[in-house]
Amino acid sequence: MREMPGLSMSRPVTWIAVIAAAGLLVVAALAFALGRAGENRTAQRLDSAGPYRGSEAPGRIALPDFALADSTGKVVRSRRLRGRVVLLTFLDSQCTESCPLIASQVARTLDALTPRERSQIVPIAISTDPAEDSRRSVRVFLRRNRAVGRLHYLGGGEPVARMRALWKRFHILSSLESGQDTLHSAPVRIYDRSGVWVATLHAGADLTRANLAHDLRLALLS
Repeated sequence: MREMPGLSMSRPVTWIAVIAAAGLLVVAALAFALGRAGENRTAQRLDSAGPYRGSEAPGRIALPDFALADSTGKVVRSRRLRGRVVLLTFLDSQCTESCPLIASQVARTLDALTPRERSQIVPIAISTDPAEDSRRSVRVFLRRNRAVGRLHYLGGGEPVARMRALWKRFHILSSLESGQDTLHSAPVRIYDRSGVWVATLHAGADLTRANLAHDLRLALLS
């Protein structure tokens, strides 16, 4: 557009700059307020922290019902786990990031417990990609992470539709759904003897042998 004599285009540009700057100030103020609110919520959680070192579950959430075979062909049924503590996580045998760490930490923690304590704990991993988690792939994964005989790896080879329904009940994202072996939910959850979810630990955050052993022993007392 041709500029009319006596008129300058600098004024509209200036006003646009002012509006943009004001918008940035509003965004910054909102971010600051949200950050302070987050800090306050964190402080409240710390003030009311319970006995578990992992984060505690939101209310009394029961272990979903399932019956799945592990890599040896043994079927594990959730209904038969009552009276024992369940340590449960979600793995992909092709994952090279959090999964090896989780499997190793779980195995090493169980090794550190007494035989009596181990006999009352059922360690379970549920597959997040049943097509890739063949029995051979799972066996290689467990052997590589020294978790053979220490972790029931369930769901490999199961129909995808069945596993999708189970993932939904657990409210987790699978690697099959994300399309990446390393991108999936991988919480380490603990369910007490009555089948109630009591604590969650995460690799790279609070999942240590000491924390996991502490929370397992606490759940055994429930």
